[in-house]
Amino acid sequence: MPKFPDLSTYAADIAPVIDAVHVNVHAAARAVREQLAGAPDPSPGFLNDLRFTLPLRPLTRAGLAAVYRYATAAERESAIQDHLKQGTLSEAPDGLLHATDRGLATIQRLYALHAAAVERVWPGPDVPALAALTAQVLTQAQQDHLEATPGRPGSGRSGEAGGGAFAVVVPPYEPQGTPPGVLLFNRLAALRYHRADAHAAAWQEAGLSVAEIVALKPGPARERIESRTNQRAARPYRNLTESERAFMYGGLLRLA
Repeated sequence: MPKFPDLSTYAADIAPVIDAVHVNVHAAARAVREQLAGAPDPSPGFLNDLRFTLPLRPLTRAGLAAVYRYATAAERESAIQDHLKQGTLSEAPDGLLHATDRGLATIQRLYALHAAAVERVWPGPDVPALAALTAQVLTQAQQDHLEATPGRPGSGRSGEAGGGAFAVVVPPYEPQGTPPGVLLFNRLAALRYHRADAHAAAWQEAGLSVAEIVALKPGPARERIESRTNQRAARPYRNLTESERAFMYGGLLRLA
């Protein structure tokens, strides 16, 4: 088990582990889908990426611009129009994008598919405890966000709380009876958006554009951005004890 001299180091080390766990479940879902009749396509898209958001609140184009900040406005609009044509999203007169009954049914099937996937790849006993620790980190991140945007508690619209992608995706949709593995999977997915916002804040602070950060090669400038990213991403872990942080890192590493 590595030693973590400070929270920034911890945030840097746990980020690729969280990414690996996330990718592992998506791969397992694709494999399980082949064996389940009527299972939805788990490919990336609004219904999959925002499966834990759409059942609770509508989306705005501003919120989608934060979630998909590396896509162009034209690419995002094309995806919106595809969902509208498919009947999985509907657009209200004020521009809010709501999941339709068809879209919600697809999300329900995605939850079932992910439940089957995590049961296959995460058989160990640590999943409920890891889900609980991740919930603590998410809650702290939400509190930090609200304190950073006083007087703007949100309006029930994803992206209206003013604060990047993380504001769009929290709190996640957790219907009664959701298995611990699915809770963990979705909570980690939401936490990844917190780090994504931290990274965006760091490269924007450095005066870079989307195109410039994408093209930025390894070197001192990128190292400085990654260091600032880790400092920002570390904050929600501060209320976990050292042993809890070690358990979370080690437990997720075993799941990856």
